[in-house]
Amino acid sequence: MKLTAISVYGLFGEYDFELALVDGRMTFIHSPNGLGKTTILEMVNLSLSGSLKRLEEVPFNRMDIFFDGGECLIVENGTEGISVQMQKNEVEEELDPNDLRSVIPVSFIPSGRLWTYTEDGMMPSMGSYALNLAERIKDAKEHSEISLSGTGGKSGLNDHEFESYCKDLKAKMDFMRQSGLDPSMPSGYRFPPSRMEIIEYRKDYEEIVKLLQGYIDLHFDLAESIVVYMDIVNGMFINKEVYLNERGQMNFRAMNGTALPMNKLSSGENQILVMFYRVLFNTKRNSLVMIDEPEMSLHVTWQQQLGGILMDVARLRGLQIVIATHSPQIIHDKWDLATEMKVRHER
Repeated sequence: MKLTAISVYGLFGEYDFELALVDGRMTFIHSPNGLGKTTILEMVNLSLSGSLKRLEEVPFNRMDIFFDGGECLIVENGTEGISVQMQKNEVEEELDPNDLRSVIPVSFIPSGRLWTYTEDGMMPSMGSYALNLAERIKDAKEHSEISLSGTGGKSGLNDHEFESYCKDLKAKMDFMRQSGLDPSMPSGYRFPPSRMEIIEYRKDYEEIVKLLQGYIDLHFDLAESIVVYMDIVNGMFINKEVYLNERGQMNFRAMNGTALPMNKLSSGENQILVMFYRVLFNTKRNSLVMIDEPEMSLHVTWQQQLGGILMDVARLRGLQIVIATHSPQIIHDKWDLATEMKVRHER
């Protein structure tokens, strides 16, 4: 499910907007300062996440969010608060906050992304994210042992099909190994098995395949995120690199091997780390992702690279990314994906 357009009426008591999203993968929104680009992204995020109480604080009359299946989410801000209906084929259905959260997963990455609120106050976002990542990796590694129970399994495949299936699983395991996630096989069994091993130990290997598939299903997205994240960050950083130690802790070093504390990274480097962490680790597949001012603290070269890298991630994860920007360098060579937010009516 993808957004195709957003209309807002009475924003700040002054403006009506009609905003077409020009591509199902990525749209850049640009306009002069003060018209409400950031506010509209926040309104869409609050609506689709069911945060209607916070949405009441925004001065507007109505917002229509259009989807590629012909649906329209109508959000009205009346005297009795926010009301929401989903309309399709002229039939309207009222939605509550829980219903809204199931329309489409949404992630909003604000311009103030370098700091995170915690129970103890504010802390650098990347410090919090690095701790969370280490915990996720620790959990995946603690449950990586494949142990036979003797119950066997049942694949429904013939020997040739089963052999091919095992090879496909092995390819996924090899990819995951790049992230440090590597399920351990039971002693005395190799993977993928030969045709003779399949014939002789079919029941055991069917159980192994069932357990391996379960591990892969549970942790493949994490492994993919780690591999892609490291490729992106280390491809952009100059004379520095990020790596994970054996405990999954994020570390940094200069190319000459000198260890670097995280607090010695530049603001631009932190922007890259935080932005792509949010997109890869904190966003579900097939989500709507909205990023406000990704150009902050970035050199022009990084700004020009950003759109292409985000487009690649959008294809990989089935994302729709909407970017609000003031920078022509962020749009760079993708002006066919850009739309100017114009006032349709000024009250």
